[in-house]
Amino acid sequence: MTEIATAGGSLAIRPDQTAWTPDQQAVLQQSGIDNDVTGAELSAFLHLCQRTLLDPFSRQIYLIGRWNGQQRRKVFTPQTSIDGYRVIAHRVIAEHGGALGYEDTLWCDKSGRWHDVWLSDEPPAAAKVVVVRNGQRFPAVARYSEYVQTKKDGTPTGMWVKMPATMTAKCAEALALRMAFPHDLAGVYTAEEMAQADNPAPAERHLRRVQPGETDPWATAAPQTAAQGRDYLHEAHEAADADAVRQIYREAAQDGAVPEYLAQIAAVGKAMAAAAAPAAEPAPADEVVDAEVLSPEDDYAAAVADLRAAAEEARLEDFEQGAEQALGMPLTDAPVDAIRALTAQIRPAAA
Repeated sequence: MTEIATAGGSLAIRPDQTAWTPDQQAVLQQSGIDNDVTGAELSAFLHLCQRTLLDPFSRQIYLIGRWNGQQRRKVFTPQTSIDGYRVIAHRVIAEHGGALGYEDTLWCDKSGRWHDVWLSDEPPAAAKVVVVRNGQRFPAVARYSEYVQTKKDGTPTGMWVKMPATMTAKCAEALALRMAFPHDLAGVYTAEEMAQADNPAPAERHLRRVQPGETDPWATAAPQTAAQGRDYLHEAHEAADADAVRQIYREAAQDGAVPEYLAQIAAVGKAMAAAAAPAAEPAPADEVVDAEVLSPEDDYAAAVADLRAAAEEARLEDFEQGAEQALGMPLTDAPVDAIRALTAQIRPAAA
């Protein structure tokens, strides 16, 4: 792996580096990372910088802390810009070959009609971007209402006021690129996507008794979650209990999340389970203890099962032999992220 270029040699991130150096930590603190950050978040950030080859000291990638009510602390999330996504995508194509392209961006109005140019002064209802990698289409739709950054009064702010169509299209492009490059872009989100995370929380509603036969005036429809671009880690932090985190973990695994991202979700679930569980009593000698749900073995088994299902959908024969040839190694030796990447390649081809 090539070293990440930085302004100073003492800040260069080495491929074999396992922890931030004192000089690097000092610069990171100056960039806004305070003492609320955990060692696990810093380690994950280092790994992400090494994997994406983005330079945190040139602000190509950075950690943003946001208050999490459940954990009662800031939770730090890696972010880059849409330009950072494009750099990674073009670098992968340059290093591994293949072709990368886009279809024309489309914008949708409130009536559901699509346009190839947005001329209205009103924000679009949604934008659609299709990334084409090696002939395979990866379409993604981003709704304006799901990503717009707002003030306390609910009105848009920043670039969402000046360029709502462009900002919505950037979010759709980020979703499409993450689908086309699941391993290379997993675990990092664009600033355009995460702008809404800073929106003011809705005011806490006042409680009153509901009379018999009266509907709750505060009841609202449950928000729809987009199938693409879900922030599973954020959902895990907001989950009610460890069981809910386990379900989020399974859904993330089925959607092709890479091992390090799944490990972060697993850590949240284990922390919740440990906090909620009373002091454990020794299990009887003859009692069979269930295996840990969020384990690497389960992750590997889920990845293989998903690959097998994709192969069956594509009507591919000789599963074991074909998988070994595609992966360049026996299936039993293959890392989970490689299995997920192969599944992502097979599934669109079968669609």
